Amino acid sequence: MVRIPLYIAFLLMSLLTNGQSPKKPIRIGIVGLVHSHVHGILNKAFRQKQTDVEIVGIAEPNRELAERFAKQYGYSMSLVYPTIAEMLDKTKPEAVTDFGRIVDHKKTVEACAPRGIHVMVEKPLATSFADAQQMGSLAKKHSVQLLTNYETTWYGSNHKAFALANSEKAIGDLRKIVVHDGHQGPKEINVNKEFLDWLTDPATNGAGALFDFGCYGANLSTWLLRNQRPLSVMAVTQQIKPDIYPKVDDEATIILTYPKTQTIIQASWNWPFSRKDMEVYGQTGYVFTVDGTRMRLRRKDDKAERSLEAAPTDAPAADPFAYFASLLRGETKPDELTSLENNLIVMEILDAARQSAKTGKAVSLKQKL
Repeated sequence: MVRIPLYIAFLLMSLLTNGQSPKKPIRIGIVGLVHSHVHGILNKAFRQKQTDVEIVGIAEPNRELAERFAKQYGYSMSLVYPTIAEMLDKTKPEAVTDFGRIVDHKKTVEACAPRGIHVMVEKPLATSFADAQQMGSLAKKHSVQLLTNYETTWYGSNHKAFALANSEKAIGDLRKIVVHDGHQGPKEINVNKEFLDWLTDPATNGAGALFDFGCYGANLSTWLLRNQRPLSVMAVTQQIKPDIYPKVDDEATIILTYPKTQTIIQASWNWPFSRKDMEVYGQTGYVFTVDGTRMRLRRKDDKAERSLEAAPTDAPAADPFAYFASLLRGETKPDELTSLENNLIVMEILDAARQSAKTGKAVSLKQKL
C-alpha cells in the first residue's frame, strides 16, 4: 500500500474543492408561522438540513402553534420569541422571511429595514398600495433587499416562456396574456385554522381570491411586459360560496389594458383542481405553460402546436431560500419577478382591482412622465 504524504493529501483536497472553503449559511429569522408556505423553509432547514440557510430565530406569539411545528420538524423551542423585536435583538439575523398575515408585512419591514436586515415576504407584498409604497421607501432608505416570493417564480416553464416571448422574439409582439391561478378553495383543501382565519378576512389579507391568486397574474404580466404599468384596471368579483366565505370574494377576474396588449387574470377558489398556468399570445404564435415544467408552443409556420419541457435550470434557483442566500452572498442578480419594482406595480394593480370591483367601473392609472 502506497502512503501519500500528508501535505500532498491536503494539496489534492484543495484542488478537488477548487480552493474554496464551505460557504457559511445565511442567518435567517422567521417572522410568523401562520402562513402555510412556512413549511417549505422549516422542511429545508430542519428535515433536509440543507446548509445555505440557518434558522436562528422564530417570532411567533402563538406558543401552541410554535410547539406543534417544533414537534413536527424537530426544532428547539429556544428559537421561538414572542415578538419580532426580541427575536431580532437576541439572534441578530442577516435576513428574515415573513410568514405572517399580509397586513403585518409592513410591521416586519419597519422593524428590520432600519437595522439593515433584508426581508422576503410571501405574496402579495402588502394589503394596499399605500403600505407597499411606505415599505419600498424604507427598503431604499436603508439599502436592504425587499423581495416578494411567488411559487411561480421557481417554475422553469415561466422563464422559458419569457425567453421565447422576449429574448428570442419567437411569437412576435405580445397581444394577449391569460393567467389562471387558484384551487378549490382554502377550506376545501384543508388549510390549517390559523391560515384560514386571516386568509378569509379582508382586513388581514386585502381581499379573498382577488388578492390571494390575482397577484400571480399581475406579477407575471408586469414581468412579461418589462414593468409596464397598465393604462386601466377592470375587475369583477363574486361570492359563489358566501356560506363558506362570508367576508371575501372567492371568484375574481381582472382585465388589464396596455397600449398594445391585454391581460386577463382569472383568480379563483372555485377551480375543480389546483392550477397555475398561463397563455401568452403574440402576433405570430403562442406559448402556453401547463405547470412548472410542461409547455406548448405554436409559431407562425407550424401546422400544429408542439410540446416543450422546461429544465430546472431555466428558473433562477431551485427554491426561494436558496435564491435568497445566493442573492445576499452576491452570487446572483435580483430576479425581476421577486423585485420591489415589479411588486409595487402589482400592488397598484391589486388596489385598483379592488376599487373597480367595488364600484363596477374601470380604474385608469395615471401614467408617469
